[in-house]
Amino acid sequence: MTRLLGSLLLVAAAGAFSVGAAPAPGPGAAATPLDRVVPAPAAAEPGGTPYRITAGTHIRADSGAAREVGQYLADVLRPSTGYRLPVTDHGSGGIRLRLAEGSFGEEGYRLDSGSAGVTITARGPAGLFHGVQTLRQLLPAAVEKDSVQPGPWLVAGGTIRDTPRFGWRGAMLDVSRHFFGVDEVKRYIDQLALYKINKLHLHLSDDQGWRIAVDSWPNLAAHGGSTEVGGGPGGHYTKDQYKEIVRYASSRFLEVVPEIDMPGHTNAALASYAELNCDGVAPPLYTGTRVGFSSLCVGKDVTYDFVDDVVREIAALTPGKYLHIGGDEAHSTSHDDYVAFMDRVQPVVAKYGKTVIGWHQLTGAHPAEGAIAQYWGVDASSAAEKARVAAAARNGTGLILSPADRVYLDMKYDANTPLGLSWAGYVEVQRSYDWDPGAYLPGAPASAIRGVEAPLWTETIQNSGHIDFMAFPRLPGVAELGWSPAATHDWGDYRERLAAQGPRWDALGIGFYRSPQVPWPAA
Repeated sequence: MTRLLGSLLLVAAAGAFSVGAAPAPGPGAAATPLDRVVPAPAAAEPGGTPYRITAGTHIRADSGAAREVGQYLADVLRPSTGYRLPVTDHGSGGIRLRLAEGSFGEEGYRLDSGSAGVTITARGPAGLFHGVQTLRQLLPAAVEKDSVQPGPWLVAGGTIRDTPRFGWRGAMLDVSRHFFGVDEVKRYIDQLALYKINKLHLHLSDDQGWRIAVDSWPNLAAHGGSTEVGGGPGGHYTKDQYKEIVRYASSRFLEVVPEIDMPGHTNAALASYAELNCDGVAPPLYTGTRVGFSSLCVGKDVTYDFVDDVVREIAALTPGKYLHIGGDEAHSTSHDDYVAFMDRVQPVVAKYGKTVIGWHQLTGAHPAEGAIAQYWGVDASSAAEKARVAAAARNGTGLILSPADRVYLDMKYDANTPLGLSWAGYVEVQRSYDWDPGAYLPGAPASAIRGVEAPLWTETIQNSGHIDFMAFPRLPGVAELGWSPAATHDWGDYRERLAAQGPRWDALGIGFYRSPQVPWPAA
């Protein structure tokens, strides 16, 4: 079975990895140049002799936090190299993970490579972890396999200095239209981590399914979570399962952002509790894909008891600082009711210590101080809509950019794509990459842009293979938009670096779309 990205469990003792276990090295091997990784590093200075990982290599980690990252790195490298790669706090040479003060920020790092070894230096463990992802890409793609490979394992000589452009580099997974189990979510987390994504937005409720246990309203999960698009069995996360997703994401330095969409997209909740409906009658469960027909009853006090309980319980499970309240496509809620609802709900989120995020329709109400709006319009969206969002940004509302005709991973690549939708148009790889978040929305100050996020809605997405096909190769481009300096942004260069990722995805068992826009190497 293909191992999950970076999440190997060693089932043999370290001594089982012996010198001479690997086949003979392949001829003519060359180190990957420092500037050939994705996302592009902020600065790469080649020079000096490459470092070669051998049976004598060890991983030196100077602290507990660094040691955890070192163990992760060892788990990645041991199966393919066949080497023991002990993680230690002493010695010289080898691979060193070092925490130190410097101009790295919370997530930046420096990577120095030469004949004596590789040193990754960062201010915190997140920076070390991101540096490790770069190191992985500097090694041959075969390093990702779960059986011993010939090598050699060369790391080009020189220095990388790297910090992210934006603090928000996200991916959204809709587990409501189709439900994805804990292991499937973990698999996606490992894929996201490889490209330095740092936010996992989970869309936990919609018309078709409620996916998180709420003790005070148990029928939400028991009944509201019992189906999905097409009428399958659905499912939901227990609180322990959700906490395991949060824990696993944290171990890969991703923050989980839970979303409970309201006041629309709420049929699963309305079907679970009749009192949430204005007429007191629970509708049937819904397994289609139409939008905009459902609404919580804005005028009932019980609606806000419900919101308070749900927000309180989910906030208690979520150590991150954000909670997403949706707010899109509330077509069955009048404008006045929508504004009244958001005015009452946003303080509830603050009451439980979280920062509000909403889809950009929130800017048509009164965004709370410090709130963030997630923009999902398209290039052809009305000037009035764009102006409203930009005005909110000038007034202090932060923006996450998720333009649907650029980074919605559920959009078809072209007319022949077997999965996905096309309401926002076809989104090939170049289109998803070739735009600048800092200058995308007219009138929005650059200081308001928190970053980018690639949503994957799942009306047609049913399993991890479907996720692979729709996310790859577009997801790494979104990651680069979030991480790399604008000066590095060049489609001609990027498509060559992206092509080199193909063998790595093959090694990881990622069944990606072989876009004709990318010069993939021959199999």
